[in-house]
Amino acid sequence: MDCWSAWLLLVSLLGALLLTGGVELTFELADNAKECFYQEIEKNVSSTLEFQVVTGGQYDVDVSLEAPNKEIIYSQVKTQFDSHSFIPTMSGVYKACFSNEFSTYSHKLVYMDFQVGDELPLPGLGEHVTVMTQMESSAQEVHKNLISILDYQTHHRLREAQGRKRAEELNERVLWWSVMETVCILCIAVGQVFILKNFFTDRSPSQSY
Repeated sequence: MDCWSAWLLLVSLLGALLLTGGVELTFELADNAKECFYQEIEKNVSSTLEFQVVTGGQYDVDVSLEAPNKEIIYSQVKTQFDSHSFIPTMSGVYKACFSNEFSTYSHKLVYMDFQVGDELPLPGLGEHVTVMTQMESSAQEVHKNLISILDYQTHHRLREAQGRKRAEELNERVLWWSVMETVCILCIAVGQVFILKNFFTDRSPSQSY
């Protein structure tokens, strides 16, 4: 295989990664708010809804997944993260809703991945009727590994963002606690100085009687 064919194969590989079905995003969920997302799914196409609260409050949200006939096929209350796979029994628009209505002051940052169908094979390999060559088999394996790497990177980024936020919150609490301790120590020190000064203050003769 020459360099031009190898380049075309690489372009096809990267293009296939961008053609997967579903939606993946990170959004901000305000306090007392509810956000819904809609996805059209064909009957008997396996789908997966995955979510994780990255920052905010107790890292929990209410989640529900509604079928086109208004039937609730999945529901969770105050959950930090979860993944739900299902096979639709009807075609139509499915609605995934995330609610933060139970919180009155904390905003949430939520990651959502709504996958529809299996990952698309490399162009030209999905309709392969003969035994794949060694190069095609290697390309297919690279394709699968790249998809796995993307998933691992996404989850590592989420954990890193969550850990960073918790570290910042802990640092802020330690800072304010240190400030309060410093203020208390200064107040006690000043109070002790005034008390000791009062002990050694000379009194006038009229005050001795």
